[in-house]
Amino acid sequence: MARMAVSVLAILLASCALAAASFDKEFDVTWGDGRGKILNNGQLLTLGLDKISGSGFQSKHEYLYGKIDMQLKLVPGNSAGTVTAYYLSSQGPTHDEIDFEFLGAGPTGAAVPPLVRSHQRLPHLLHPLEPKAHHVSCFMVDDMPIRDFKNLEGKGIAFPKNQPMRLYSSLWNADDWATQGGRVKTDWSHAPFSASYRSFKADACVVTAGAAAAGDWYNQELDLTRQQRMRWVQSNYMIYNYCTDPKRVAMGVPAECSM
Repeated sequence: MARMAVSVLAILLASCALAAASFDKEFDVTWGDGRGKILNNGQLLTLGLDKISGSGFQSKHEYLYGKIDMQLKLVPGNSAGTVTAYYLSSQGPTHDEIDFEFLGAGPTGAAVPPLVRSHQRLPHLLHPLEPKAHHVSCFMVDDMPIRDFKNLEGKGIAFPKNQPMRLYSSLWNADDWATQGGRVKTDWSHAPFSASYRSFKADACVVTAGAAAAGDWYNQELDLTRQQRMRWVQSNYMIYNYCTDPKRVAMGVPAECSM
């Protein structure tokens, strides 16, 4: 499977700097009992999954506003039931989270639709997650916008801009829900499964004392061309939208759906 250049553009505030592209300096493997490894003098990180356990890592730093780039190679072959999660998350009971979950491919090689924790689902996510600007959170895939979430705090809708977040990724088994509602189970004869990461770069505001000017991305918004591209992607590839989910609607349509 070809590598994907996955970008995360998160917007919060602190001192900003371009981080070195070294996993051993920027990340900790936090679980997996040796299944996660930092290799090649810090230039490569791999996560493993077998029937006993998966693995995961997190950034050493917490970020406010910033852009993060990383190339990600997902689990190849028959990997139905596996999930490679790539996300930003703050701590605490009211934490913010910006989350992509890439679901493994089925036994025929067809990709199981990845789940975007913005609660929209598309079948072929090939690239980045980019929440953009202090007033807009825009999710992008292969430089293609797929969702534009504006700051509507004035209308009582929460927006992730105040809590510092770490970057996380994990590889784990979710065959109880990830594959057609759990109908397709993980084939462990193909284990151990592996995902790999390289070319990490962060033009980001690390939470430290002091402050500095943000990068050019700070005030980015979608121009007309990208707005049109986003509508095209949603019309042609989106197969799930939480605003039209009957189960969710029965509990009340979220406020942002009417915006």
